[in-house]
Amino acid sequence: MDQSNIRPLTGIRVLEFGQIAAGPYTGMLLADLGADVVKIERPNGGDGMRLWPPFIYNNENEGYSANFSSLNRNKRSVVIDFKNRDELQILKKLCLEADVIIENFRPGVLEKFGLDYHSLAEENAKLVYCSISGYGQQGPYAKKGAFDVTVQAISGLMSVTGEEEGSPVKCGVPVADFAVGLYAAYTIAAAIHKVQKDGKGTYIDCSMLGSVLGISALQTSEYFGNEKAPKRLGTAHPRNAPYQGFYGSDKPFVIAAGNDKLWKEVCEATGLEELFIDSRFVTQTLRAKNQKELAAILQKVFVTKTSEAWIQEFDRRGVPSAPIHDFQEALASPITQSLDVVKELPLPNGTQLKTVGFPVKIEGYEFEIYRTPPLIGEHNEEVLQEWLEKPAINS
Repeated sequence: MDQSNIRPLTGIRVLEFGQIAAGPYTGMLLADLGADVVKIERPNGGDGMRLWPPFIYNNENEGYSANFSSLNRNKRSVVIDFKNRDELQILKKLCLEADVIIENFRPGVLEKFGLDYHSLAEENAKLVYCSISGYGQQGPYAKKGAFDVTVQAISGLMSVTGEEEGSPVKCGVPVADFAVGLYAAYTIAAAIHKVQKDGKGTYIDCSMLGSVLGISALQTSEYFGNEKAPKRLGTAHPRNAPYQGFYGSDKPFVIAAGNDKLWKEVCEATGLEELFIDSRFVTQTLRAKNQKELAAILQKVFVTKTSEAWIQEFDRRGVPSAPIHDFQEALASPITQSLDVVKELPLPNGTQLKTVGFPVKIEGYEFEIYRTPPLIGEHNEEVLQEWLEKPAINS
């Protein structure tokens, strides 16, 4: 590593008991910033996402999951058989050397093996231990299994996603999995800072449900404010208009005229200056209230030109606008390229895959992929030698 490129979390040891998305994403965020993240996997397959297609095959027809690689770069993997007493004892010793433990099992699973926070904190007082679950460690749903879609449903998120007259729709991105991962990593970083100040570790209870409610601040405040549940509006906005998707003559685009100045620019761009003084649309509140009528009027004009022509016009006038891309278009966009987030990811079977790297720029640190996503148990010997100065596990 370039000594001038110091990773912010270098020296922090993390054990990740992570499965599928939420736990592994949390671990990867810490690893991307330099933490030594060791993924603890069980024999016979390890993390279930290793079996998720698509697979990238080498010349020997050895496949490696692209989905798994997207959440497990910059980590190492150690296989532990929890039913083997000797290996479980080694795992406990690793836990006592860790600064951070991340786990997303159902509540109570690790306690059966003496790997819960209170058991470990008796000997490792500085330990930061983060439990990620669907519904938290307490309450009637504590032991209930959860996946992203069930949390999107129960949290209210699906109720505000989709067309107004249509059915509730799951967001195409697993929002619950990644929201909880972001909250968990953020809170872990804060807890590490606290440990460095007072030497006291802590326990973090991070739920998917709580995290989705946390990022739903505008919807929850709308409910608390008027005691009416927010509704689905498609691409529209409950308090701004025109602030939604429209169709050009060829394909859809979005505009966001979120104030009176931008609204005036829309009126002038479309040749509908009279709308600016129309009593239905003279304030932001009225435009939002009458947005269906407004959208119908504007759509008749927007269909006369291509989406790109409208975007160029709105760019000239300073009105936020954008094409509606699929992921192929989004990743190939010069705007995305300018962010420098698409990186080459070497895989352990000798192939390569593109991936989206850590997307935040930090002065003095440039994100790098310094470890390939691991093969299962690839680092048994290496980690034990470094952390415990012990011989390898025979699994």
